[in-house]
Amino acid sequence: MKSLEEANRYFDGDQYAVVTTGIKIEAVDDDYAKCSLKIEKKHFNAANHVMGGAIFTLADFVFAVATNTPQQHVVTATSQITYLSIPKGDTLFAESQLIKSGKTLLTMQINICDNLGTKIAVVMMSGMKI
Repeated sequence: MKSLEEANRYFDGDQYAVVTTGIKIEAVDDDYAKCSLKIEKKHFNAANHVMGGAIFTLADFVFAVATNTPQQHVVTATSQITYLSIPKGDTLFAESQLIKSGKTLLTMQINICDNLGTKIAVVMMSGMKI
């Protein structure tokens, strides 16, 4: 999807990412997406840090936005997350980078940082075009 408006309309149906978690689409293009997550108390774990699952949900949603369109559906085949640091800022940003797109499989790297530039996580995801 090339239009931010079109992407927001299409992904409004993702209630968990958009409504429950609060992720916002910031930018979109072919095989690319950037999303943000304003950190709230609901994202914290018992140690009073952002839960790893919230960080992974942001990465997973970026992957979905970057790879899915009304004409093409991609499902995650594999994913691996490496946590690098605890967020210092109040907003997380995740940005996709296409590594390879073949006939049926594609691979992306998702980089996650906070609004202070702290590198939070790197996620490698492969998806199958269905």
